[in-house]
Amino acid sequence: MKTARTSLIIVMIAAMMIMPLATTAFAEEYFEAEEPSGGAMMFDLAVVRPVGIVATAVGCVFFVVSSPFSALGGNIDAAGEKLVKSPVAYTFKRPLGEFR
Repeated sequence: MKTARTSLIIVMIAAMMIMPLATTAFAEEYFEAEEPSGGAMMFDLAVVRPVGIVATAVGCVFFVVSSPFSALGGNIDAAGEKLVKSPVAYTFKRPLGEFR
């Protein structure tokens, strides 16, 4: 049980560290294209979207933990935007294969 929990934590940390590198590296190649290629769509579906789902879940957890402090500071809307709404929009509302 402890090994599974440790492995899950390591995978989540690795996914969070890889996401900015992967999207930036592959996004530059496809920014100028009118329509995304099949390779871009496959990469988006197989790598970027699962990492986005993990980032959304982690952002929700951090939002819940930080919400009392954000409420006291008066910036709960900004925290919700950055930690929850942005990852959700990037993961679920963006067309497949477009990395903008």
